[in-house]
Amino acid sequence: MLTNAIIRTARPRVAPYKLFDQGGLHLYIAPTGRKSFRMRFRLGGKEQLLTIGAVPEVSLSDARVRCDQVRAQLGRGEDPRAVEFAQTGAARAFENVARQWHAHMRRRWTDVHASDVLRSLERDVFPAIGAMPIGAITVPVILNALRVIEDRGSLETARRVRQRISAVFGFAMAEDLVDQDPAAIVAKALTPPAPARHHPALLDIVDARALLAAADVVDVAPVVRLASRFLALTAVRLAAVRGARWEEIEDLDGLAPVWRVPAARMKLAAAKKLDAKNDHIVPLSRQAVRLLREALELGHGAGLIFPAGDHAAPIGEAAIGALYSRAGFGGRHVPHGWRATFATILNELCPGEHTAIDRALAHSPKDKVAAAYDRSEQLARRRRLFQAWADELDGADPAVACPPGGAKVGKGDLPDTA
Repeated sequence: MLTNAIIRTARPRVAPYKLFDQGGLHLYIAPTGRKSFRMRFRLGGKEQLLTIGAVPEVSLSDARVRCDQVRAQLGRGEDPRAVEFAQTGAARAFENVARQWHAHMRRRWTDVHASDVLRSLERDVFPAIGAMPIGAITVPVILNALRVIEDRGSLETARRVRQRISAVFGFAMAEDLVDQDPAAIVAKALTPPAPARHHPALLDIVDARALLAAADVVDVAPVVRLASRFLALTAVRLAAVRGARWEEIEDLDGLAPVWRVPAARMKLAAAKKLDAKNDHIVPLSRQAVRLLREALELGHGAGLIFPAGDHAAPIGEAAIGALYSRAGFGGRHVPHGWRATFATILNELCPGEHTAIDRALAHSPKDKVAAAYDRSEQLARRRRLFQAWADELDGADPAVACPPGGAKVGKGDLPDTA
């Protein structure tokens, strides 16, 4: 039998455990220390669980009174959970719990990732199970929702969405709202994604120019077209461009304009993300500067450089890829492919600049000691590389074919400013 003293002194353990009273009533102690009264009962020949309430909001005497009410309801052939769902349905609806989880995790994520996570839930999960009490969601219910995603051919999306549903259930378990994670079981029933392969990328400069020219005449939002070309000019990862903000642009009207991508938004180990010395600096070519001025003319002078229509979120994760498909390059080139295009073509043009090209792509240098002493010199070399790359994409007579020390040196060398 439970007593107030037993309840008060019960301490959390590594795994959850129960202390029993009578008539199916017990105290559930979660690893987080949260304590709640629950009741086991049988309905329709099957064992069921009813969460009565948490300590100290619900006292032992209140819990026993509720147990007596449940037994009376069962005697009348009623389902006591129906009353519980009516009282707590909104608060415990999956969508409500998922938004609490998202808010809890938000400070650990970049703006782009947080937006992608919420959009995927709003598009693929909330319409299917959002209104259901989280405790009523079963394995078949989750599997049916994910099958809809699979049926449209988005196997990788289905995998990611299942992980996010599972994370919501993990959060709910910690909050003592549910006992188990049905989404964990679903993983084995999903169709495995296709084996990983290299991102399709154009490796010839003529093809790269043709893609940009074709994308320029596709009827899409101007901001998507600008983001596509900026991605090509800077050779960063797609997430960096989608999350680019005006406050990250430095010296736009000066002699040495750069885009300082915060370490927190880079693909780095968690510890490195916290150190500003790991910011990735992208020297901006004349073409990139002109593009940013075009973006300013569209009215995007604060916050995100390439926002979606409501200006509160970045352009969609698939927007640039869809642009390339509509331009006739589907299956031949994807947004991430610009990194391979940049590296392949510049390594052919400037075979002596492999290290600077790697640094331009934010690859970690193999020689850590040398890297610590050549930051400014490498930045100057990268500035020349990015200008040579932009000129190649334009098909213009390059001002600088390769930085000094590379295989070629063009006419009209740029100032050696970092």
